Amino acid sequence: MNGIKEDGEDLLVDIEVSPGSLKFEIGGYNPWRRRLEVKLKSPPSKGRANKELIKEFSRILSRDVKIINGIKSRNKTLKIKGIKKAEFIKKLKIK
Repeated sequence: MNGIKEDGEDLLVDIEVSPGSLKFEIGGYNPWRRRLEVKLKSPPSKGRANKELIKEFSRILSRDVKIINGIKSRNKTLKIKGIKKAEFIKKLKIK
């Protein structure tokens, strides 16, 4: 999974978001795009989708999460504090 990389004690995760979905959902890893697919309920206006993304990942992982690239794009990079790749994959049940 090339879109998920360890950066010291932290993890960098490339994702592709689909705002305006019926529910929040973490899909699978797309090997062609090298990104984790994430569906968001919130619309992509006034930062609502980004806030939902950070809130949900922080809740699921119990970690500090920041968007470090792609604030105004569907393609984003998250930085997740203090988690290793294996633990991340296990918690999210990514295949």
